[in-house]
Parts: sequence; structure tokens; C-alpha cells
Amino acid sequence: MSLNKTELVAKIAAETGQSQAAVLSVVDGFFAAVSETVAAGGKVTVPGWIAFESADTSARTGRNPQTGETINIPAGKRVKVSVGSKLKASVK
Repeated sequence: MSLNKTELVAKIAAETGQSQAAVLSVVDGFFAAVSETVAAGGKVTVPGWIAFESADTSARTGRNPQTGETINIPAGKRVKVSVGSKLKASVK
């Protein structure tokens, strides 16, 4: 089973008795807060569940898989997502 954003909002609304509009507002606010914090170089942690942070990548040499040509990949940033212990335990 997988949930898209609309289904997630509907499920949370049903479980909490809140309106879908109220839940959507909170979910959008959560995503906005995570995006802003990580973009600014911070870290967002929901203890035991998940953590989001930015990480720097160093410049490296890669290879074009079609031609085999060596290419230079510049340094950059990426988003690092770490799973917490409670989420890991729920998967077993």
C-alpha cells in the first residue's frame, strides 16, 4: 500500500476528526518548514522517526555510461534523510 499526499491528508483527517482542509494546512506547513530549514543548512528531526538535513558532496570524476567518456562532476549539495528507530521497528 502506498499513499499520495491527498490520501495521507484524508487518512489523518479521518483518524483525528479534523477537517481535510485543516490537516492539509498542517501538512503543507510541515513540508514548508522542512524545506526552509534544510535549504538554510539546518536539520529537522522528529525523534525516533525521521531526520532531514543538507549534506555537501565533493567534486569527483564520473563516467558517461553511454560513451565511457570520463567527466568531472562538480561539488554540490544534497538532502540527506535518515530513518529513526521507531520507524525501523515498525517495518519488521
